[in-house]
Amino acid sequence: MNRRDLVQLWEEHTRHEFATRDTDATLATMVNDAYVNHIPVMTGGYGKDALRRFYSRDFIPTMPADTTLTPISRTVGEDQIVDEMIFSFTHTQEMPWMLPGIAPTNRRVEVPLVAIVHFRDDKLAHEHIYWDQASVLKQIGLLEDPKLPVFGAETAHKVSNPKVQS
Repeated sequence: MNRRDLVQLWEEHTRHEFATRDTDATLATMVNDAYVNHIPVMTGGYGKDALRRFYSRDFIPTMPADTTLTPISRTVGEDQIVDEMIFSFTHTQEMPWMLPGIAPTNRRVEVPLVAIVHFRDDKLAHEHIYWDQASVLKQIGLLEDPKLPVFGAETAHKVSNPKVQS
């Protein structure tokens, strides 16, 4: 695949995850043995059967309505894309993929997120998704100890605007 095709396929994949919220269309962009790994909480799945369960039960229907992805940077290689973005939402419902077992807090979250996406055979082969879980937990009120070296939405603001003072 050329680099433009990688970008188009990745954008189609995320459109089906976040806009159309269509599990089958999301899976159609992936190879049969694809996997997704949300590194901080180890959610996702390996293979289309597991990913179908994950997307249809734990991910797509549990995405808060006000979720936004704000692009920061993108690096496109021969068979891989690395996207840096700000992931924002209000925690209005349980989110088993990001906050497993945590009841909604109705708090706003803004967190830098990095997706490393590998392609094979003209489809997505895997996604490694990274974010700072401590920052998320601080923003929803579960990490409140002021002695901990953990920041909340300030981390996203600093990524968006490097001139922001910490």
